[in-house]
Amino acid sequence: MTQPPAPHRIAVVAPSPVSMFNLAIPEMLFGKVEVDGRPGYEVVICAAEPGPVPTSGGLDLYVRHGLDVVGTADTLLVAGTGEPFEPDGRIVAAVREAAAAGKRIASLCTGAFQLAEAGLLHGRRATTYWAHAEELRRRYPHVDLRGDVLYVQDGPYVTSSGYAAGIDLCLHIVRTDYGAAVANEVARRALVAPVRPGGQTQFTQTPLPPERGNACSDTRGWAMRNLDKPLTLTDLARHAGVSVRTLTRRFHAESGVSPLQWLLHQRIERAKELLETTELSMDQVARACGLGTADSLRGHLVRRTGLTPSTYRAQFSRLGTGAAGATSSVA
Repeated sequence: MTQPPAPHRIAVVAPSPVSMFNLAIPEMLFGKVEVDGRPGYEVVICAAEPGPVPTSGGLDLYVRHGLDVVGTADTLLVAGTGEPFEPDGRIVAAVREAAAAGKRIASLCTGAFQLAEAGLLHGRRATTYWAHAEELRRRYPHVDLRGDVLYVQDGPYVTSSGYAAGIDLCLHIVRTDYGAAVANEVARRALVAPVRPGGQTQFTQTPLPPERGNACSDTRGWAMRNLDKPLTLTDLARHAGVSVRTLTRRFHAESGVSPLQWLLHQRIERAKELLETTELSMDQVARACGLGTADSLRGHLVRRTGLTPSTYRAQFSRLGTGAAGATSSVA
């Protein structure tokens, strides 16, 4: 009898003083993933010195594990402190060893300083919390710092900017490992924004800003359920019971973009999910997400991701992995 795959193990390193929010994000999101009824991840928090670890909020957290657990992890994630600090030589050494072993390495907020000190980001694209971006650029001028993105992946290294961008990075990891459907369900369960592109090579568009109101929430939900239909501004305004002008004003105030920009973003996201999780033809995918034809799907996807639909499917399809389709769920 074939043994089920073991959960993907993530070692989260807590530097001192660690951001409690940074530590909460991986546990909250990765802990919700299930594949075939089994946990998709095992999250282990570790520190350079096991025991009480100061936090940036003035409390102490007790961390049981030392950096030796990094050797058994599949992914190493370095949390940040939310303030400038000198990289810890022990953490830097663990990061270098993990890189030499070919592990995926990620950082939240100022955790990027540890990766940069380890030499991993030399000549690579990376980001960090905007308030400390200039300090990182000053210390590590060979890092290709991207200060205007939520997160960025360059090879096996993923870095995020501060605070809620760590959520986007973790959802990106879930999507990479288990597909868009699982990642978006995790987002729904955690009551956070769905998977948003953050600036990596093949996803260079500006992500949608967070929504800031709910006057149009019913209409957004209705539109999401009807993406296969040729929705117009008039259709959206009629559903909302307001004029087109009022709808446009309210929509932009809440979503930061026009109704049609938002609608196109959702159509492309649905197309990516269908390419990852189904064997529908390109024309069927295009019709199901309201993009019309395979040529239209191709044009929008290439502009948005740099990949053709067939290439995107080849790289990100989760069929046959046990991580997509009806057998995948989120607890």
